[in-house]
Amino acid sequence: MAGKESSAELYWGSGSFPCWRAMLCLAEKNVKYKSHLLSMDKKEHKSEDLLKLNPRGQLPIFKHGQLIINESVGICQYAESAFKGQGTQLMPEEPSQQAAVWQRTLEAENVRQRAVLDTLMYMWTTKPEEIDQDLLKKKKQALGQEVQLWERYLAKQKPGSHIAGPDFTIADATFWPSLAFLVQMGVPLQSCCPHLVKYYEMVKQRPSVEETWPPHWKTTPSPGLLKDVF
Repeated sequence: MAGKESSAELYWGSGSFPCWRAMLCLAEKNVKYKSHLLSMDKKEHKSEDLLKLNPRGQLPIFKHGQLIINESVGICQYAESAFKGQGTQLMPEEPSQQAAVWQRTLEAENVRQRAVLDTLMYMWTTKPEEIDQDLLKKKKQALGQEVQLWERYLAKQKPGSHIAGPDFTIADATFWPSLAFLVQMGVPLQSCCPHLVKYYEMVKQRPSVEETWPPHWKTTPSPGLLKDVF
């Protein structure tokens, strides 16, 4: 392990969007770190020791020497800057291209908002007999509209492009976990989003994606909770 990386550690949870973002960027930059996989079901990320690292009790947590970063996009940007001479260049040099990357990076949170916080959390925290089906339908429609927006973004790109341009960047590391989660939840992209399907298949083949694929997804079948979004 290289000296610059020898003190790096990552605390993460399987399937967490923010954790996967950070792991993708670290993998793309070839950053070696000590991995701490925590069970969020067992609230291991809420332990006294972990709260000392992140008082919010959230993951991921990245340590590099005395530095602690608890925000996934911050981890990605730090990895790009601190390990600039190795691995994939995750941020282009040209200012307008940088702006495009940051635009899509920050926009990607909308997918998580629509899918998890708005729709699935409502389904998970509401008794089945108390679910307002009209409200749920509206939430799923909003998610569908969000997905179709990203389809239009890709449609404007040249064939084989990534989400913010020709190359894989922080924007892809941020957006990809959301897209993969939608597929895992049964969203039928094939019915409406050919560009997203091609993008999904292309990015899925990257070594960084294969290396960081959520462990529990390998053995857990899709619950299909979002199969009727379209």
